[in-house]
Amino acid sequence: MFLSCWFSTIVLLVLALVDPAVFTLARPLRLAERVQPAVQKGVTVPLGRRRVNRRDAASSGLGDFADLFYTVEIQVGNTSTAVNLDTGSSDLWVKSTDCQTTACRSSTSVAYSSSSTFQSSGASVDLNYGDSTSGTHASGPVGFDTVGIAGLTVTDQPFAAVNRTNNSAVQYGGAGILGLGFPAQSFVQAAVINLEFNTPLTTDAFVSGINTLGPVVSRLVQAGAINQPMFSISLQRDTIDVSGHGQITIGQLPAGVDNSSVTWVPVRLYTPVDGGLNPPTSAPDEIYPLRWEVPIDAVYLDGQELPASTEQGQGVDSSVVSGLIDTGNSLLRGPQDVVNNVLSTVSPAFAADSSAAPTLPCSSAHTLAFQIGGTLFPVDPRDFVSQNDTGDAENCVADNLVATDPPSVGTLFSWSLGDPFLKSTMVVFYYGNLTHPSVDPPRMGFMSMVPSNASTLLQDAVDSAQEDGGVFSSTVDIAPTPGATTSMNVPAPTISMVSGSALPASSHGSGSGSTSSAHSISTSSATSQLPNAASPMRNFGGLWYPVLPTVVLLFYCI
Repeated sequence: MFLSCWFSTIVLLVLALVDPAVFTLARPLRLAERVQPAVQKGVTVPLGRRRVNRRDAASSGLGDFADLFYTVEIQVGNTSTAVNLDTGSSDLWVKSTDCQTTACRSSTSVAYSSSSTFQSSGASVDLNYGDSTSGTHASGPVGFDTVGIAGLTVTDQPFAAVNRTNNSAVQYGGAGILGLGFPAQSFVQAAVINLEFNTPLTTDAFVSGINTLGPVVSRLVQAGAINQPMFSISLQRDTIDVSGHGQITIGQLPAGVDNSSVTWVPVRLYTPVDGGLNPPTSAPDEIYPLRWEVPIDAVYLDGQELPASTEQGQGVDSSVVSGLIDTGNSLLRGPQDVVNNVLSTVSPAFAADSSAAPTLPCSSAHTLAFQIGGTLFPVDPRDFVSQNDTGDAENCVADNLVATDPPSVGTLFSWSLGDPFLKSTMVVFYYGNLTHPSVDPPRMGFMSMVPSNASTLLQDAVDSAQEDGGVFSSTVDIAPTPGATTSMNVPAPTISMVSGSALPASSHGSGSGSTSSAHSISTSSATSQLPNAASPMRNFGGLWYPVLPTVVLLFYCI
C-alpha cells in the first residue's frame, strides 16, 4: 500500500507540472504559425422543443415549442439561457435586462445581464427578420463576452445585447437567436468594423475579420477548434404525432450517420451583381456564399412534378430555382403560383375560394417533395397539415405552406424550406473555406428521415386523436443543458486599414439587418482548415486541479 500510495503521488505531481495549455485549446494562430494542428473535437447537443398558436464532437439536444421554435442552451458571460437556432441568419443576439418591450416583458426566458462581463464596442445594430409580410426586428448595442455552446467556448465573441424587439423568439422559451449562417450575412461583424474604421465597410477588412469578429461557429472553424467545418441539424416532431430526437452536432456527422448515406450539393454562391460580397484585393477571383441556399431541381406533389413558377424575379435571373434551408422559419414558403397550385389540389375549399383556409381531412396524406441533387426529399405527411380547430381531429388545414416574396438582388431563392422540411430531413451544413471558398467550396448534405409508412402513421395519429376527444398528442421539450467543458481562446483584435468595399446583403429570409456604427479586427489571412479528427480535450482550469489532491495524498502517505 505504501508503494502504491507514493506511486499515485508521483503521477499527480507529474500532472501538476504539465503546462495547462495541454488541456486547453490554444489561442488561434495565423496559418503560417500553425506548426501543429490545434486539438479539435465535435459535439452533439440535443434540442429542446416548443408551439404557439398557428400560424461529441459537440452535440446538444434541442428544445421545441410546438414545432415552431427550436432552441439550444448557451452560456453568454454569466448567463445561461436558451436561444433559437437560425440557419437563415448569421448573428447572435440575446435579450438583455434592459429590454422592456411587450415581447420582453411577456417572456419567461432568462435575460442576459451585462453588468459585469459585457464589453461594449460602441456599435449598435437593428436586425430584421422574416419577409415583407411577416417581418420582426431586434436592436441593441453590440459588445463582447464569452459564449459557450455544447461545451465549446469562444472568448470575446461579438453579439447584440438586445434592448428592443418584437420578435416572438423571446416569447416562447427562447431569449434570442443564434445565427448559424455565413459571415457575409453578419451585421454584427459589419457594425464593429464600420465603427473602428469610420468608413464604409471593406471586403478585405470583413474577410480578414472573420477570425476575431465573425459568427460563433465560423470562429470555431477558423480556429481549427472542431474536426471539420460543419454542423448538422435534425428536428423532432412535437405535434400531430410526437416522435424523433432533435439535435445539433458541431464538427462532424452525427453518430451512426455515414457520409455515403448523405446527398451532397453545392451551396449557391453570390456574385457582386447578385448582391454578394465584392472579392477582396488579396483574392480577386473569389465568389462567396451568402446563405445556406441550394439549387432545387423540381418540386413534386404526391409523385407528380409540379409546373415551374412563372413569377419573375425582381432584377435577377430566375431561371435557377434555389431554396434557403432555414431553421428559423416554421413554415414552407414558395412562389405564389406554385403554392396556390398545391393548395388548390389538396383542398377543395381553397380551390373554390383562394381566400379561404386550405382545409382538408386530417387523414388525407399528401406528400410534398423537393428534388435536390437528383434525389427526392419528401416532407412527411404528418408535417404537411395542422389541426384546424381544437377538439376536431376530422378537419385539418394545410397552413404549413405559404407564399413568399419573389427572388431579388441579395435574395435569389424562390423557396424557404423551414421546420416542416427539417423535421423530415437531416441536413448537414458544411462551411468549407470561409476566406477562400474556391479552395474548399461550401456544400450541404441531405438525408431523408421520412419512414416508408408515414401515411399509415398519420392515419394512426388521427385515429388515436379521434378516440381521445379530438386531441392530438403534443409535448414541449426544454433545451437540455450540455455538460462538456472544452474552451477556445480567441486573440484580441489588432487594427489595420485595407480596401475594397462591400456590405452584408439584406435578406427576406430569416435574418437581415442594418448597422449603425461599429471595433478592431485582425487582418491576418486565415484559411479554413480541414485537419483530421483529434481526441476531445478537457479544460482543467490551471494547476490547482491536480495540485490539491497531490498535497492531500502526500500528507496521507506521510
